[in-house]
Amino acid sequence: MTKASASKLWQPLTMGGTTLRNRLVLSPMTRRRAAADGTPTALMAEYYTQRAGFGLIVTEGLYPGPEGRDPNQPGLTGSTHTHGWSAVTRSVRAHGTPVFAQLMHAGRVTSPSITGIDTVLAPSAVAYDDHHGHHPGRTMPEATAADITHLVQAHAEAARRARRAGFDGVELHAANGYLLHQFLAPSTNLRTDKYGGSPRRRARFVTEAVEAVADAIGANRVGIRISPGANIQGSLETDEQDVSATYTALLEGLESRPPAYVSMIHPTVKSGFVQELRRRSGTHMIANTGFSQVTDRHTALETVDAGHADAVAVGRPAISNPDLAQRRRHDRPETAPITETFYTGGARGYTGYPTDGVGEARPVRRPSSEHPRHRLRAAGSPGLEPGRRLDATCRERLPACVRPDADAAGPAPGQSFSAGRPCAACGPRGAGAAR
Repeated sequence: MTKASASKLWQPLTMGGTTLRNRLVLSPMTRRRAAADGTPTALMAEYYTQRAGFGLIVTEGLYPGPEGRDPNQPGLTGSTHTHGWSAVTRSVRAHGTPVFAQLMHAGRVTSPSITGIDTVLAPSAVAYDDHHGHHPGRTMPEATAADITHLVQAHAEAARRARRAGFDGVELHAANGYLLHQFLAPSTNLRTDKYGGSPRRRARFVTEAVEAVADAIGANRVGIRISPGANIQGSLETDEQDVSATYTALLEGLESRPPAYVSMIHPTVKSGFVQELRRRSGTHMIANTGFSQVTDRHTALETVDAGHADAVAVGRPAISNPDLAQRRRHDRPETAPITETFYTGGARGYTGYPTDGVGEARPVRRPSSEHPRHRLRAAGSPGLEPGRRLDATCRERLPACVRPDADAAGPAPGQSFSAGRPCAACGPRGAGAAR
């Protein structure tokens, strides 16, 4: 038995209402493989199922409101999204792996050119410019009290949809410069009402959102992710005393109904600052070292075995090693990721990585009766014949409820053409299908 295989990292852990068979967690990571309308694709179900060896899977961020989305980010705003995610959760949970949905509202770091909605909801009128031209600096109005009520309710309703879709729980993304973090950070929250000013007031919106979600699905099925002092996307927290006061106020605000876990992004998890926040949280802590350094196998083992955290979330190594838990448990080599494919769409750099260095990662096979081609024929659609694929133009013009992913020959699992009608580009004879 190796030191790695004997580690506490491979022991079960119960967090709230969820039991993990090991303490290695798939970190939520933006991959931008959803359909244009935010519906998860069959390719995404394959990706997450390939990683079912983790003790817990936390999905990439799902937007709880359409004004808070990023390009090709999946959502959780209606029945189409709920239905799409149910196919993902069924596939993953068939392997005995729990899945949490991360709720992530972009706030000020998105724009109408992306969302198609003129409204940008943010704590204060502080323009965001990413310096790459993707989000040209645009000043938006400060969110009103009614806007804040709407945002809290949107998170709660998304959590209900998550449970209907088969998720074991949800994680609120209050890190990395997105909406909830924007309320916490003094650089992006300039409000003078009860949601701004002091550390406790800046934490109020996040506390209310967590409490609303807990009311909706139970506190034992809720997690929260934070990144104190990360200084990302303009949400700057540079005063150590203020950072300590802000996150202490946040966690103290949740003491009466503590979440199942706090997911902490910090380069020095064993520091006195992080350990004090862990103590104040009164719940389990999942640790991740953040963007500046990869949570490698030594760090993961040491973090759990030394008692600095209850579990460890791993990001980039999990992209290129779908069987990362097995590799690390048995001291096997790891595959390096193809960084240029992190956000590009398609299967390359997503579902095609090898398992244990031999061969390609196995795709998730569906019964022949559930294959998209058979779904098309069963629905009576003449738009595609078996073995023919949609070209890009046709795919984008399909109704949102049936649009397939880039590598499918038809709808996602469980979906079919409405009333058997093909899209306009396909026409009655399938003229838009690639040969």
